[in-house]
Amino acid sequence: MKKILLAILFAGSTAATCLAQKNSDAGKFSIGLELGLPTDDGVLFATRAIGGSLKYDIPISTGTFFTLSSGYTSLRGKDGWPAVGFIPLKAGLKYYLYKGFYGEGQAGAVLCTKSGGGTGFVYAPGVGYSFPGGFDIGARYESWSQYDTISQVSLRLGFSF
Repeated sequence: MKKILLAILFAGSTAATCLAQKNSDAGKFSIGLELGLPTDDGVLFATRAIGGSLKYDIPISTGTFFTLSSGYTSLRGKDGWPAVGFIPLKAGLKYYLYKGFYGEGQAGAVLCTKSGGGTGFVYAPGVGYSFPGGFDIGARYESWSQYDTISQVSLRLGFSF
């Protein structure tokens, strides 16, 4: 399952890169720092989440973008629990509501880096603001489900290029 998801992400990224080479306005990359607070079952073993992400926005109409993103998130353990790493692979839509303000929804798979951790479903609705010059700030609720639900409220500080 992990190999299939990584192949899908690779194929999507390759297609997006090809589009970007055809037309310089075809899309943009963004790299970001992710900071989160666990909710639901996540609060039982984690105090915070920290990680990084890479996102690619592909325009599909005026103010509307198809997004691909991946990254790494570490849930930092509490009370003797070790930190656990996750790799979310998401695709979604971003719509600019007014000037730099946008709403976004993404869904996909999340891979646990712990041996035997498996793969789960992830969804993440959010809002944000893109500043002139490439800086971006976004807030979202992200939920990962496999056996139980691990969720977080997250803040992304990004830079587009």
